[in-house]
Formats: sequence, structure tokens, C-alpha cells
Amino acid sequence: MTIQHTLPAADHRGPVTGKERALAPDLIRGAMLLLIGLANSANFAFAGQPGVESAPHGFERLLNFLKLTFVDARAYPVFAVMFGYGLVQLARRQRSSGATPGAVRRILLKRNAWLIAFGAVHATLLYFGDFLGAYGIVGIICTLLLLNRSDKFHRIIIGIWVLEIGYVVFVAVQAIATTIASSGPAHALTNVPNPSLGAASYGESLLHRLHEYPLHTASVIPFIIVVWLGIWAARKHILENPAAHRTLLTRVAVVGMSITVLGGLPLGLVGAGWLHVDEAAVDSLTMLSHVSGMFGGPGYIALFGLLVARITRLTLPVRAISALGQRSMSGYLFQSVAWMALLAPFTMDLGHRFGSTAYAALGCAVAVWLVSVIGAYTMSRRSYRGPAETLLRRLVY
Repeated sequence: MTIQHTLPAADHRGPVTGKERALAPDLIRGAMLLLIGLANSANFAFAGQPGVESAPHGFERLLNFLKLTFVDARAYPVFAVMFGYGLVQLARRQRSSGATPGAVRRILLKRNAWLIAFGAVHATLLYFGDFLGAYGIVGIICTLLLLNRSDKFHRIIIGIWVLEIGYVVFVAVQAIATTIASSGPAHALTNVPNPSLGAASYGESLLHRLHEYPLHTASVIPFIIVVWLGIWAARKHILENPAAHRTLLTRVAVVGMSITVLGGLPLGLVGAGWLHVDEAAVDSLTMLSHVSGMFGGPGYIALFGLLVARITRLTLPVRAISALGQRSMSGYLFQSVAWMALLAPFTMDLGHRFGSTAYAALGCAVAVWLVSVIGAYTMSRRSYRGPAETLLRRLVY
């Protein structure tokens, strides 16, 4: 007699396979890592924020303008939206494999707890402006309070974003009034120093980061409303089939990019030295730039969604950038290692070895991003997920 043994079904499934991935999310993450690099490399090079030349000349004026108008406070909301999108995708895959609701919750809580740990290590060793830890905290909140809600409940986030538009308009009116009333001496846009970025030794920078990281993480937790928008979008499968949502994506792109560009434009003009206002006006325009920046998240994502809807052939650049998007955590951490090696005062300090700190930051950002794209594509050809993703998956699954 043959005895057959029936194995119990696993209460969760492993990580997503390559064939299951949608193009749009990966392409968005890979491409937007360039903007993250442009922002963070400048912070390192100038040892402060927003990381711009205070007295720009020539091409530096254009660099300041483009960075303040299209990058600062506009790149990280993209990843916040995509983080929320990924939470739903992960939960959906677990449920489709037969995992129980309790198992799905345990996997999500475990994964986000490890993100907090990854963030703490990243912030302590490399860069205080870490977002992984904040993602982990927000991910736990979303898992416990948002993911299992009804479609009707999730409509609340649309109302919140409509209110945010009203708030941006209110801030814009104040900024315009302050700018018109500007009468004091012209105030140049200056960098707010970050002690860890200007430290003379690695040990000194580490001690500063231990103080800076908790404050930075607490300050960005409110981006949960950006993450929540990603949750709503994922429930609608918008990026899995962008062609079917072209009308919605077009409207979001127009509204989102209009608000984020117009909101950053005045500060960009000040940073370029083309608009001269007093200190009070600069403060008002900085506030406007920050509150309008969150609309860059859905705006940029909608633009990429429309781009993917038009792609008929996966060219080499698309495959390579998407490969980086599949390994976005490794790419993000690689950037911090690169900035520490290339731009810190106690390492190569390239920001002060060239005629222009802005040029050095730009060159480093583009070069490091290109290296990460090439590296990610090489990994994809060898079916290697990436070091950070591999470690996280082993810890979670």
C-alpha cells in the first residue's frame, strides 16, 4: 500500500516573480531615482538644504531654477505614492495565493518593521535624510488602519487632496501678497546647514546623524496622505493597465504638474537670481514650494503612466531603467554610499575640488545614476534581485 503525504498549504507566498511585474511601477521608480540623486547629492555637496548656489553665475542659475522648480520636495512624493501602491500589490499577491488575512497582516507588519531597521542603519551610517524608516512606520499604520477598508472609505483620500488644493491656493495668495509688499533688501536663497554633512570626520558625522535622523523621520511621517493616495490607485489597478485609465492619468498629470510647477516656479526664480525679494517673501515662497511639491507625486506618476501606455516595444533603456526600479532600494542605498565617498568633507570632497559645487553635484548625480542603471541591468540579466532586496526578502519570508 502506498501512503501519500499531503503537505499543509503555506499561509503566505514568497516574493513576486519577474513575469508578474507591471512595467509602469518599475519604470517610475528607476527613472525617479535620478531626481532623488539630484536632490541628495546637492545636499551632500553643499552640506545643507536645499543645496543650491547662493550666488549663482552662468549655467548655475539654470541649475538652481530647474532643481527648485522640478526636483526639490517633488521627487520623494513619487516614492511615497509608489510605496502605498506596493503595499496593496503585496497584500493582493498574498491573498491570491490563499494566505489567511492574519498571515497577510503578519507579513506586512514584519516587512515594515524590517524597513524601520534598515532605515535606522542607513541613517546612522550614511545619511540622516533617510526615508526607509519613515516608510516602515507609515506602512505599519496603513496595514493596521487602512488596507482592509472598503472602497467607500478610501474615497476620503480624494476629498483630502481636494482640500490640499485649497490649502495650496491659500498659501499661494499669501505668498503673492508678501512678494508684492516686499520692500526690504533683496535676500538671496541660502542653504540651511546640516551638521552631519559638514562634519570634519566620519565619527563626528555619525554622532550628528544620531540627533538629526529622529527629527527628520518625525517631520516626514505626515506624508501618509501621499501613501494613502497610492493605496487608492492600487485598488483601481491604474498602473497595471495605464492605457485603460488614460483619461484619468491625463487629468492627474495636468492638475498635478501644473500645481507643482507653478508652486515651485517663484522660488526657482529667486534661486536663479532672476527675482529679487526680501527675506519675508523668500520664506513665503519656500512654504509655497513645499506644500505644492506633494502634487509632484501623482503628477510625475501620471506622466509616466501615459508614457508606458504608448510604449509598444521594450527598448534597452526602458529595460535597464526598469531593472533599477525593481532594485530601487539597492539603488537608493548605493547612492548614499556614493555621496559619502565622493562628496563628504572627510573623503574625496569633490564638491569643493571643482570650480563649481553645483556642477560637481550634478555630475556626481548623473554618473552615479547611470552606474546604478548599468549595474541593475547586469543583475537582471543574471536573475539577481539586488543585495538590499535579497536581504529584506530573506528576513521577511
